[in-house]
Amino acid sequence: MSTRLHELKDHGQSPWLDFIARDFVRDGELAGLIDDGIVGLTSNPTIFQGAISEGTDYDEQLREVLKSESDPKEVFLALAREDIRGACDLLRPVFDRGDSTRDGWVSLEVDPNLAHDATATAEEARRIHGMIERENLFVKIPGTQEGLQAIEETIAAGIPVNVTLLFSLERHRAAAEAYLKGLRRLHESGGDLHKVASVASFFVSRVDTEADRRLEEIGGHDELKGKLAIANAKLAYQTYNELFSGPEWEELAAAGGSPQRCLWASTSTKNPEYRDVIYVEELIGRNTVNTMPRETIEDFKDHGRVEDTLERDVDEARRTLEQFAQAGIEYDDVVEVLEREGVEKFAKSFRELLDGVASKRNELVAA
Repeated sequence: MSTRLHELKDHGQSPWLDFIARDFVRDGELAGLIDDGIVGLTSNPTIFQGAISEGTDYDEQLREVLKSESDPKEVFLALAREDIRGACDLLRPVFDRGDSTRDGWVSLEVDPNLAHDATATAEEARRIHGMIERENLFVKIPGTQEGLQAIEETIAAGIPVNVTLLFSLERHRAAAEAYLKGLRRLHESGGDLHKVASVASFFVSRVDTEADRRLEEIGGHDELKGKLAIANAKLAYQTYNELFSGPEWEELAAAGGSPQRCLWASTSTKNPEYRDVIYVEELIGRNTVNTMPRETIEDFKDHGRVEDTLERDVDEARRTLEQFAQAGIEYDDVVEVLEREGVEKFAKSFRELLDGVASKRNELVAA
């Protein structure tokens, strides 16, 4: 049966799921969502923290892993490996029928505590890629300044990358350029460009949360509330159109390169005064991805409107950024704060995840 998720794909946008858990993968729920039109999956430390720390789904494997491993990070990776591989296998048919903008990807994050160490991030990306052993794995690398070099190195090594925690137009452009540099190096070394790909995870709703907070502080300008995030994403898509066209790109595309699609992340609505699917409806366009939590997926399946919206009112999006500047809201500071806090939150979640694994380990040893 066709759903609104299938309609999104008809408009060139790939709906992905931002969630993973062992019972969800094993018991048919993920397979059901794939039937409904979901064509990819993302995970992050917060999602895994909840999945592993709550309940008993992982206890049996944890007991087995603890016979040979005690380091919480290595224990976590052993647990995550099974879930990620299972999701990759379920999405493999989607991957196999794809073209230059294929779907069927599953993402697993490099330890975000390495976000400011390019060498360690690139090494960890190689290790994770080798550990999962699935062609349709995206290794997630934070788009920090240091992460840019790690992105280039990882792509040059032929490893697909999901660039995460992008908030600013400048950093999004830099991430795309890092991908292009990596592709060129891979091509020059004789590598197969067909086997590597990338998405740029551009975060959306968090931008409105921070911008609206600042508007509240200065007072007035209510007409700007809920406007910056969508304008920001629309302008990021214009960068995509610019960089992945023209003679230089066409040469890479002819060799098998695929464009680094914009992936709209953080698309659940944080402000209850806004429409619950606004960050899906307002960002529908060709060669893009929207990764959504389960609740947003269900809301969109129920009452989402599907029409091409991403390239509407682009000039108005530029004016929106100007209006924020005129109101005294500094765009560069907004996105800088969001990147810093984003890395800190993911790093904290990863540490809490490892603490949860250690606590589970202690419980099972004591039992």
